[in-house]
Amino acid sequence: MAFRPPPQVQTPRFSKFAGYCSIFADMNWSLLFVIAIMILLLRVVYLRLKANSIKAESFRNLSDRDQMAVLKECLLNTPTRANLENLAEFAKARGFDVDTAAYLKFIERHMKNAWGKNAIAEDNEIYAAESAWVDAIRPLEFAEAEKARADGDMETFVKCSLEGVSRLYSDEAIMAELEKLVPHCAKAKSLIAGYRDLIAARDASEADDKSLEALRKKRDAWMNELLIK
Repeated sequence: MAFRPPPQVQTPRFSKFAGYCSIFADMNWSLLFVIAIMILLLRVVYLRLKANSIKAESFRNLSDRDQMAVLKECLLNTPTRANLENLAEFAKARGFDVDTAAYLKFIERHMKNAWGKNAIAEDNEIYAAESAWVDAIRPLEFAEAEKARADGDMETFVKCSLEGVSRLYSDEAIMAELEKLVPHCAKAKSLIAGYRDLIAARDASEADDKSLEALRKKRDAWMNELLIK
């Protein structure tokens, strides 16, 4: 309830402006609050842009073979047009093309399949096809391996070939490359047997966290054998 002065008591002349002063005070506080929020938001945007710039710079500092591996991994993990365009631009800048039209069909299938009844099974099928598509873009390690073999450096040939295998995703591509190495690499047969065991464990694995963690450890152990002499 508004305060009303007693009868015959004159209200100070400035009292009629008191309400306006209160409004202006509230407006000032509101304005300051908005400005503070804007400053915070601008700082968040600045920090994000700075982080992205650092990441972009870190990416540019990678070797070509590592850049390719990162772009392929990003595309498989997040199949989007943007990631596909990034890989296509990388390839074009280095003198080769990729079949973007074929991969766009995978992206469309993902979108259609998002709410399907058999979404998980169909996603696995799509991923297998995507892996084969990605593996058709041969890791640059294999080119280095062939150059080493042409130069008579078989040790480097085997080393680069195994590194190339570590960049592959599809079972068929991995097994095919390991088979090629059997005459040249003493542990190739052991790696083949180990990968067959890994496939069997993966296909039999449950989807709970404990089972997936056990599978990850088994995969990491195989990768260590692959890359360590």
